[in-house]
Amino acid sequence: MGDAFDPYREALVVEHSTVWPAELSQIDPQVRQRVEADLHAHAAEAGQLVYLRLPTGFHRQITVTAEDVERLK
Repeated sequence: MGDAFDPYREALVVEHSTVWPAELSQIDPQVRQRVEADLHAHAAEAGQLVYLRLPTGFHRQITVTAEDVERLK
């Protein structure tokens, strides 16, 4: 289970990453790039979101779900 969207942490995000599960590996690279950009631009709408504490702020990690891909296609 991930974290809930947090505007305070979001203001302190200094890094971000995207995790693609194996079952979504067949997605076209252009679609993947667009989905990643949209998810990070609108992190509150991501299905699975985790904030990892760093010495300088937070790292936002979004795990892409099939629902995210369908919604953003």
